[in-house]
Amino acid sequence: MTDHAPYLSIAAGIRQRIASGELAPGDRVPSTRAVVRESGVAMATATKALAVLAREGLVRVVPGVGTVVADAVPARGHEGAPPLSREAVVAAAVRIADAEGLAGLSMRRVAGELGASTMALYRHVPSKGELVRLMTDVGFAEADPGHPTGDWRDQLTHASRRLWGAYRRHPWMARAMASFIRPEPMPEAMKYTESVLRALRGTSLGTHQVMLAHLTLIAFVQGLGLAMELEGHALQDTGVSNEEWMDQNGGRFAAIVSSGRYPVLATIFDHEPFEMDLDSLFGFGLDRLLDGIAVSIRETSA
Repeated sequence: MTDHAPYLSIAAGIRQRIASGELAPGDRVPSTRAVVRESGVAMATATKALAVLAREGLVRVVPGVGTVVADAVPARGHEGAPPLSREAVVAAAVRIADAEGLAGLSMRRVAGELGASTMALYRHVPSKGELVRLMTDVGFAEADPGHPTGDWRDQLTHASRRLWGAYRRHPWMARAMASFIRPEPMPEAMKYTESVLRALRGTSLGTHQVMLAHLTLIAFVQGLGLAMELEGHALQDTGVSNEEWMDQNGGRFAAIVSSGRYPVLATIFDHEPFEMDLDSLFGFGLDRLLDGIAVSIRETSA
């Protein structure tokens, strides 16, 4: 999510001046009073802006002097690693998020992974929000359905399964997508959208109906992606799988159901145990959504 809070905008402006070399190591950055005067914000807002830069390691407080740009750490890169670039920064961020989720991602963490200074990263990626946007577009590049084949249903099935595969490899993608309140300019995501729209273009659906069908499929895959991410966090936090959880709590569920208040639910317990598998749920839900789109196509072509 790109946060446009005033203190973040102020921090971004100072960060850019540091990254460009306008403010060199040891130079004083604007004081809170100067920020208040120049930006017309409250003192608390100015303080938060400088605090953001301090947490990122870009500035430090020198008693009797004020807040200055922190000493630069030479970008040293791991031996054999490619030179620091936007692509290298994004690739490292994806590796970290795959292992630790977005909660474990920070510009400082990525800098450590690459053996570079945090300030050096900002010369390639201006903010964490921009970094997450670029990471998400990498995921959509992996979901590229390629050249369309078959009818519209085959194409949408293929595209949706490609996207589900990307979410499976990168569970953080669903949360990243959910954080974008407004559409973000992502070329690979737009390429994916183009392929879905093209698949439906030859049907009887209107332009708006085609877009709504695409957004419905995206929301479905994203919703299951969020469930998958939460499932992964639960396993990490407790060390207990879904199967083990049900084994531990099956007796409690059965006791509640046996009260007679849930006769339909009781029939589930009377048969073979229900396996809650997200891949199976994805396949079932996708087929039902495509069935609904097929009905819409028939109705509009009548």
